[in-house]
Amino acid sequence: MKVLISDSMSSKAVEVLKNTPGLDVDVITGMKPEELKVKIKDYHGLVIRSATKVTAEILEAAENLKVIGRAGTGVDNVDTVAATKKGVVVMNTPGGNTITTAEHAVSMMMALARKIPQATASMKRGEWEKKKFEGTEMTGKTLGILGVGNIGSVVASRANGLKMNVIAYDPFISAEAADKLGITLVSMDDLFKKSDFISIHVPLTNETKNIVNAEAFKKMKKGVKLINCARGGIVSEKDLAEAIKEKIVSGAALDVFEKEPTPADNPLLQMEEVILTPHLGASTHEAQENVAIAIAEQMADYLVNGTIRNAVNVPSVPAELLASLSPYISLGEKLGSFQGQILKGGVEEVTIEYSGDVVNYDVAPVTIACIKGLLDQMLDTYVNFVNAPYVAKERGIKVVEVKSSRSTDFASSITIKVKTKNEENVVEGALFGKKEPRIVRIDKFLLDAVPEGNLLLLQNEDKPGVIGNVGTLLAANNVNIARLHLGRQTVGKEAVSVWSVDSVIPKGLIEKILKLPHMISANVVEL
Repeated sequence: MKVLISDSMSSKAVEVLKNTPGLDVDVITGMKPEELKVKIKDYHGLVIRSATKVTAEILEAAENLKVIGRAGTGVDNVDTVAATKKGVVVMNTPGGNTITTAEHAVSMMMALARKIPQATASMKRGEWEKKKFEGTEMTGKTLGILGVGNIGSVVASRANGLKMNVIAYDPFISAEAADKLGITLVSMDDLFKKSDFISIHVPLTNETKNIVNAEAFKKMKKGVKLINCARGGIVSEKDLAEAIKEKIVSGAALDVFEKEPTPADNPLLQMEEVILTPHLGASTHEAQENVAIAIAEQMADYLVNGTIRNAVNVPSVPAELLASLSPYISLGEKLGSFQGQILKGGVEEVTIEYSGDVVNYDVAPVTIACIKGLLDQMLDTYVNFVNAPYVAKERGIKVVEVKSSRSTDFASSITIKVKTKNEENVVEGALFGKKEPRIVRIDKFLLDAVPEGNLLLLQNEDKPGVIGNVGTLLAANNVNIARLHLGRQTVGKEAVSVWSVDSVIPKGLIEKILKLPHMISANVVEL
């Protein structure tokens, strides 16, 4: 088996692979995409960090590739859909960067409180400006944490040690779990109003994109300090610059940006109140070495023994069962992801019901896929097929697996029922032709929807003109409709529709749709 390491990696990771009998290892870094496309056909394994972009085009040329190993958490630089279709396992090292990213956020917060970078720059200019750089004590101050996943919870523990008052907004954590972390749960508005410092630890999704914007800044306590070591795009940089000019935000510390590398014309680069680092959250010697060694060990174990660990696109399933279970695993993950994107409020219980032929299999990997899909949409924690059950338990979510004998209209079906504090949502899926996934029920409505791409889920009163109005509005905004799936229970009551479109639906368009006659709800879903 031939392994290619295409990004700079710890020498210890290279040693692990080279010392594994049966593996032939090459280290070739800095290749351009066209060079990698030519080279990749000879290799069975590819080890990367963030520099190498594994696109669908690269994967198409990878005739022998079996596994891609990412030394780190994020796999944004890998087309996991194309890899899955090609049958290539994509592995990462979840949790390897948790502590170092949390420590970076705390470091940024302390540097912000005491204006350390600004004072350093001043002294290097030959100045001595004690009064100008008067700082702020952190003891007794309120830290608001937006998102309490793995990283957010570590930040909370460190802040508790600093004797700060820690509050948090996270609709997907139970009050009991928050209490164990020493956190008081509040609404997002209350977090903005009460916090002296705000640290962001949510994933970048449709719901969180630009969630910290001009409207949010208006709700914040004057003089608040903002830290973002999560993802660029969660904070509107233009609105942040205005909030600093208006003295609402007295300081900001950013490690991530809407565009990376950051363009020279970004106004934040010129503001003395802003501390900036070039996406260093995971950049410690210990973290980089640990994740490199971990991915090397995982790669070697898979290529030599066939053992799958920390895969993001396939659970740990015996090879002889994978072919049969794979379509159900894919369906379960899509159903979970669908649920995760339409839910409102904290999840208390998830029931996964299997009916038909699928009950004859060990469905544990499918259950994990359902939970992974659900949690992926909610948390800043990187959820994969290995840690999904643990993450659910940690957040106080009860998972119930049921094999049902009830008869259905399908050879096999999977139903995910999610209970929150305020509602209960049901989504049922089935396989057509044994491989093609479909959503066949949403709550009480039967339909036949293809769960892929950009989807618009609407609920409305069953009245004439609704479909026409929505179609006209989409056309006016240059959004092309690929497929439309309808479902209703009783004529003239309520109906649902799933619109498959060819482009991402702008957030402002949802607000316009909701203003149309007879509209009840509208959600954007990406699968």
